[in-house]
Parts: sequence; structure tokens; C-alpha cells
Amino acid sequence: MRRSTTYIHAKAGWPKFTWDTEKLAAQLAAVRHKQGRLLGKMESLGFDLQAEANLAVLTSDVVKSSAIEGEKLEPGEVRSSIARRLGLDIAGLPKASRDVEGVVEMMLDATQRFEKPLTKNRLFDWHASLFPTGRNGMSRITVGAWRTKESGPMRVVSGPIGREKTHFEAPSADRLESEMSQFIKWFNASTAVDPVLKAGIAHFWFVTIHPFEDGNGRIARALADMSLARADGTKNRFYSMSSRIEAERRDYYLQLESAQRAEINITRWLAWFLGCLDRAIAGADETLGAVLHKARMWERINRRPINDRQRRVINRMLDGFKGFLSTSKYAKLAKCSTDTSLRDVQDLLDRRILIQNSAGGRSTSYRLGNPEDVVD
Repeated sequence: MRRSTTYIHAKAGWPKFTWDTEKLAAQLAAVRHKQGRLLGKMESLGFDLQAEANLAVLTSDVVKSSAIEGEKLEPGEVRSSIARRLGLDIAGLPKASRDVEGVVEMMLDATQRFEKPLTKNRLFDWHASLFPTGRNGMSRITVGAWRTKESGPMRVVSGPIGREKTHFEAPSADRLESEMSQFIKWFNASTAVDPVLKAGIAHFWFVTIHPFEDGNGRIARALADMSLARADGTKNRFYSMSSRIEAERRDYYLQLESAQRAEINITRWLAWFLGCLDRAIAGADETLGAVLHKARMWERINRRPINDRQRRVINRMLDGFKGFLSTSKYAKLAKCSTDTSLRDVQDLLDRRILIQNSAGGRSTSYRLGNPEDVVD
């Protein structure tokens, strides 16, 4: 294992990061231009579609940020928790677990209250919300406080026991109060640094300090989202940085490790961060497409409204339902009898809202039709 003195937090000048403004200028300008175009496009859609897009992006952000750390959350529960907190319809969505509620609470506090100052207690509250039982799996951890020296050195390792590879070792626990005081003061200060660059710096700086026993990556990404919300000037999130990072997870960790072993100049990390953000904004078109498809579908269906059970099931199918629908799945989702399920499904088939797949018998299943084919 390399000694901790090889890491950036032990280098002269820490934490006064430097970067090559000229090398990043064109990339930053391109990202800012794309941000502006996306926000303009979304503002033209009206409140309901904006709310739907915001809900879809926040759901993806929470699910993917946890997935980066190897934790799998149920998207339906995440969507349910976010929708309820934002005052949106949650009909047909499952009740969220305590773990999901905690992650959602942290993310919404960061993005919906982005203009509020960051404080030590706010970070402690975020951390406590991530670990409501005071445990990570079977292990009890220090929650709502900086990690302690009793927990030992904070290392990022991989590999089997006895042959571990250390990728990074964080500053010792006795440095945390001073380190985090500097970080929080900088995060809250008004500076000439573009908020998008500030998001990349905050992400890297926080995860390098690694002030908590666990949850540092998710909190670092929440801080980046908070800074990006400040850059956008809106509570609505229309692109998901965490979704893009999850798609590039291997490179993400390689970039972090490389920067944490390098000098105070973090140009290379910021260039990667800007590139990832650029790709995240480009990916917003997919989210927008799904939102517009849902809107077109309901515009056609509502010309001759359906019952509440049917509405609940169709919404679930439009919100990322896995696989195909069957009458038994319908009955479970709609909380109705098999006979009622058969009648409801037949009505949806007659109107071509649902289309029957080719397999018959016990394998009979259905998919959503196209908006333009729906019968009024």
C-alpha cells in the first residue's frame, strides 16, 4: 500500500485547487449553452409537463446515485416518495420503504432548497437520513457525525481479503473538523468560479475528504446537484448527472483515483466532469421524449375517460413498468377481482389502448398501443 503522503490532501497547497481556465473555457461554454437551451425548451412545455419531467429525472437521480454504490432501490418506491413530497399524484404507486424515504429526503433538500446555506448540521441530517437504523447492513456506524479515529483509517479498497488493493486513503479523523470547516465556508461563499465548475470541485473535494464512515459518494453527488441547481436557477431538475455517472461508473472511479493521486491542479478531473455533464444534458432528450409520449397518450385517452382502476394501471405502464401486462398483474395493480380485471382489460383492448401480444393461452399478455391508434 502506498503511504497517505502520496495523496492530494497531503500535497503542498491543499485545498487551494488550480485549473487551466483556457483549456476548460470552450467545454464550459458548450455545456452552459446546452443547459440554457434545455431549460428554455422545458419552460415552453407548461407546468404539468415540467412537473412530470422533474419527477422522472429526480427518480432516476436517486436510483442511479445509489446504484453507483451497489445499492438497488425500487424505482416505483422512489417515484412514490418524491411525488408525495412534491404534491403530485401517487395513485397506484407502492409505499416507499424507510431507506428510500431517507435518500429522497436528502436529495430533495439539496435540490429544492438549493439556495439555503450548507451547514455542518445540514450535512449531518443528510447522513442520518441515509442510515435511519444507524447501520450499514450488519455493521453499526457513526451516523450524523464525522467519522472517528476509533473507526480506523478510511480507505477505498478492492479485491479479496488478504490481497486488497488500496485505491485511496482519506485524511485522518483528527483533521475532519478543520477540513470540513474550510469546505463549507468555500461552498457558501460567493466567488467568481462558475457554478458548474463549482459543482465539479465540490464533488471532488468532498469525496476526497471522505468525512463520513459511509455514504460519502451519494452526499458528494447531492452537493454537485445542489450546485448545478444554483447554476440553473431552478428547483426543477431536467437532467440527471448521477444517471450519466452510473453509465460511466468504471471511468468515474478511475478519474477520481487518478485525481486523488495527482497534484493540486485538477484540470483533468474538471474536464471529465464537464464532459460527463454534457452527455447528461444530451440524455435529457430521452426523458423529455418519454414525458411527451405520456402526455400524448393521455390526451387521446381522455377524449373518452377511463375508470380509476384503468388509469392507475396505465400510469404504471407509462412510468417504466417492467415486462408485459397480464390480467393477473392487472388485478394486483388495480386491487380488483379477476372478473373485473378481464372486463377492464377488454375495454382497453377495444379502444386499442392495450394491444395483445402474439402468445396466447396462459402466456397471454398485453402492451401499450400507440397514442395515434387509440380509439376515441
